[in-house]
Amino acid sequence: MPAPENGCLFCAIATGERSGHIVSADDVAVAFLDTRPLFKGHVLVVPVEHVETLTDLPHTRVGSFFARVQGMAAAVERGVDATGTFVAMNNRVSQSVPHLHVHVVPRERGDGLRGFFWPRTRYDSDAEAAGYAARVRDAL
Repeated sequence: MPAPENGCLFCAIATGERSGHIVSADDVAVAFLDTRPLFKGHVLVVPVEHVETLTDLPHTRVGSFFARVQGMAAAVERGVDATGTFVAMNNRVSQSVPHLHVHVVPRERGDGLRGFFWPRTRYDSDAEAAGYAARVRDAL
């Protein structure tokens, strides 16, 4: 695989231009340890192909990519003897590297990670919730 010309850190790790603690690699995805893990064993799974967000990933690659994410979630649990995992991604906002990446974080009960990292809210009414559901449904 040629070295990336786009300056992307994750592409450079995927091609071997930059070092990383690679956990797995194939023609679909590369998984490597996060250099700033929430907990030891925190893995990032990235598509080999450079795409910035989930919506940029061709639909023909979504299934094979998420099969790698699913396998990595199981491997992280077994590999670090975790009770479970937290699997998450950001799209644009809070995305530190503009290359699609899924965090697979080992979890234990009482590990200090509290739910989501942002404040939660409520809908003012069922009607308001129904309106938001309709807006998203119409956008499909």
